[in-house]
Amino acid sequence: MARISLIEEGDHPELAGLIAKIRAGRRGALINVYKLLLHAPPLAEIWLALINALRTYSVLDARLREIAIIRIGHLNRVDYVVSQHVPQLAVPAGLTIEECAALATPQATATFGTNEQAAIAYVDAMTRHVQVPNDVFARLRACFDQRQIVELTVLIGTYNMHTRVVAALEIDPELPG
Repeated sequence: MARISLIEEGDHPELAGLIAKIRAGRRGALINVYKLLLHAPPLAEIWLALINALRTYSVLDARLREIAIIRIGHLNRVDYVVSQHVPQLAVPAGLTIEECAALATPQATATFGTNEQAAIAYVDAMTRHVQVPNDVFARLRACFDQRQIVELTVLIGTYNMHTRVVAALEIDPELPG
């Protein structure tokens, strides 16, 4: 059970506009992380804007974004994030269920191509150690341009924040149905 109560839509008519915006930006759903964030409406709105900007305005392809997000979810042991992305976002982005499962393993990179391996190494360094070794960054630089590196870095930082908030507040996964 979440450590903070979840805001139920019908109980807070004053949040109707923001809830509608969240639903529009989240495939029609008001998921638990937003039900919790609605305790601080300005933060819920900024969170939504950041996540949507990473998805909508990024030059990174959806497959690479999903690889990074799912890997972070596994590294930080946050099933909520993994269950939000696998399979409903990952499969349409071009990942197989087997590739998603491989992202949970230490040797995940063997399953992926050169650019994806470089990105996974970068995800691992930023998530596990914060500091990125020069050799990891050199591999990344060989595969991606500066904009892609900035976007990937912000994506990784954002989802590390996301997983830490979810874990600290013990946000429950959505119930099926």
